[in-house]
Amino acid sequence: MESLKEKKLPKATAKRLPVYLRHLKILDATGVQRIKSKEFAEITQVPSATIRRDFSHLGELGRSGYGYDVPYLIEVLSHILETNEEKKIALIGFGNLGKALANNNFRRNENLSVTAVFDNDPQLVGQTVGDHYVYGMDQLAEVVKEEGITVAISTVPSRYAQSAVDVIVDAGITAILNFAPDPVVVPKAVNIQYIDLTTELQTLIFFDTTYSQKTRV
Repeated sequence: MESLKEKKLPKATAKRLPVYLRHLKILDATGVQRIKSKEFAEITQVPSATIRRDFSHLGELGRSGYGYDVPYLIEVLSHILETNEEKKIALIGFGNLGKALANNNFRRNENLSVTAVFDNDPQLVGQTVGDHYVYGMDQLAEVVKEEGITVAISTVPSRYAQSAVDVIVDAGITAILNFAPDPVVVPKAVNIQYIDLTTELQTLIFFDTTYSQKTRV
């Protein structure tokens, strides 16, 4: 298993692994133990041939006619994606979602931590909310440099997302997780991932409906 981390994966494959893992965990939570690439393609909206090719980079994960064992895939992908190096995170936007993320603070992985939170609300900036002091957005570059922050999570609404991401990029951060689903423009050197909670909920409902119907049949 340890040798898997040493494999050099194509960038496109590496970007899809977290997507696969997220969907696999939902499948596992609904009691699905085995899935074929064609079924997984319908769920992930990734062509089945691409899924098989991606998984082939990781070894023999499935069997012809049987498909893939969901718990085993979760184990393999979780191992590959595990973060062993400490990553300090800037949280941009300290509304309800931002507060929830800061309070959780990635307890399942001690190497991930929200180091500083930022907002532009005058009623929040300069205040300590819970365990977090709220910095102004104009302080982002300074704090990023002082704390060695390399990752940012933005919970800013879509209409403000581009301006927030511009400030993040100007601060020197090249890894961004954006909770606003609308695409924003970033330099080629910046890696950005999007989380669309509405899409995730729709996917979950799809799982529940599809596999509940199969169980009844």
